[in-house]
Amino acid sequence: MEKKTTVPFNGTKEQEDQLRQIIAEMKDEKGSLMPIMQKAQEIYGYLPYEVQKIISDDMGVPMEKIYGVATFYSMFNLEPKGKYQISVCLGTACYVKGSGLVLDKIKEILGIDSGQCTPDGKFSLDACRCIGACGLAPVMMINDEVYGKISVDEIPGILAKYE
Repeated sequence: MEKKTTVPFNGTKEQEDQLRQIIAEMKDEKGSLMPIMQKAQEIYGYLPYEVQKIISDDMGVPMEKIYGVATFYSMFNLEPKGKYQISVCLGTACYVKGSGLVLDKIKEILGIDSGQCTPDGKFSLDACRCIGACGLAPVMMINDEVYGKISVDEIPGILAKYE
């Protein structure tokens, strides 16, 4: 169940103490698992194995259940997000116009897969189903900046703006 990540876990003692305090306060409440996991993600920014293990141990809930909730609900992230969050639209209009090739080029340049973060924490990459700019297909976003009608050849220049 432990996933190999591109970024090492760097949780602090203060974060762990804060999480354990929240668990102690909430664990006996019915339905508290998801709210505790949400608080954990607020503290750490994501839910790495180490954080899931703390929740599991302190609540007496099997890791399988923690992992199942974390992977079922899209609000939870198992990987940290980078300073620059790249989303590549793979919706029908974008895909037909070459967004799969755009995604592949970004993966190649950054050396990460979709759903991962670069080891320096600068970039994270995700594929999404629709950005809502079909007329600009293929489309990608970096944080709130939309890049439309992009080609594979433009990717290095676009990423260089964020270096």
